Amino acid sequence: MTPRPRPVEALFLVLATLFAVTPAAAAEGDRLLATGGASSIEGGGGGGIVPWAVVAGYGTESQWGGAAFLTRAQTRDFALEVQGLALGLGNRLELALAEQRLELPTLAGALALPVDRFRQRVISAKLRLAGDLVYTGMPQVSLIAQHKRHRDFLVPSLVGARDDEGIDWVLSASKLWLAGAAGYNLLGTLNLRSSRANQAGLLGFGGDGGDDRRLLFEGSLAVLPDRHWAVGLEYRQKPDRLRFAREDDWRDAFVAWFPNKRVAVVAAWADLGDIATLRDQRGWYLSLQVSQ
Repeated sequence: MTPRPRPVEALFLVLATLFAVTPAAAAEGDRLLATGGASSIEGGGGGGIVPWAVVAGYGTESQWGGAAFLTRAQTRDFALEVQGLALGLGNRLELALAEQRLELPTLAGALALPVDRFRQRVISAKLRLAGDLVYTGMPQVSLIAQHKRHRDFLVPSLVGARDDEGIDWVLSASKLWLAGAAGYNLLGTLNLRSSRANQAGLLGFGGDGGDDRRLLFEGSLAVLPDRHWAVGLEYRQKPDRLRFAREDDWRDAFVAWFPNKRVAVVAAWADLGDIATLRDQRGWYLSLQVSQ
C-alpha cells in the first residue's frame, strides 16, 4: 500500500500542481516587490509574529500565488522550528498550513518530562474584505481564521490547559504609504485578535486562570529604505490564562531582505519574556521564504 502523504507534503503537491498547470500561476506575479510579506510562525503572509492583511505570494486578481517557508527561533531555553506553505487565490483568499515544533530541553531535563518537544499544526484561511495595500486610500482589511491543534497535549494539560485545539480569529488592517517616512516607504499593520491560546497554542488553549476568549492587540511598523529591504518592529499581546506561569507579550526588531519576488529572508532579535517559569527568553529568529 502506498503511504499517504503528510498534510504539509500534500499541500506542497497541490501548490506545485497548480503552478504547473495554470499559466497565470507559472508566471511571476504582478504585485509590487515585498507586498506579499514574509511568512508568520502560524503560516500565511505577514511578519514573523504578526500576520498582515496581505495575501501570500505576488498574484493579482487574475493570478495564483503562494509561498513556502522554513523558520527557526532560538532563545536560551527554547527553540522553535516551523515549516509551512500558503496558497493565494486571486489576491482574495489565502489558505495556509504550518507545522510547529517547540524544543524544550531545559524544562524536560529539570522536570523529567515524558517529551522534550511540543508539536502543533496550524491550518488557516485569510479573506481580503476591503481595500488594497497600495492602491486605495483605506488599508487592506482581511479576516483570518487559524485552527490550531496541539499534538503533545499531556504536559500542557497537567499545568492547567483546558483543550488541545482552538481557533484564533484575527481582523487585520495593513497599509503601505509610498514615501510616507521622510521620503521612504512605510508599512504598517494593526490587528485585533480573539484568542484563548497559551503561548500561541504551544501550551494548549484556555486554562485554570480563565477559559474565555480575550481580545488582543498586535501590530508591526516597518520602513523600507529601498524596494529590497525593510527594517521594523513587531508587538503581540498575549492572553495569560495559566496560573503556574505568567505569559508575557512578545516583541521583536527585524530586518527583511527581498532580493527578488522568489526569495525573502528575515532576521530578527526577539524578546518573548518569561515562558513556562523560565525567565527572560530572548534570542534570534531567522526565516527563509520562496514565493510564486
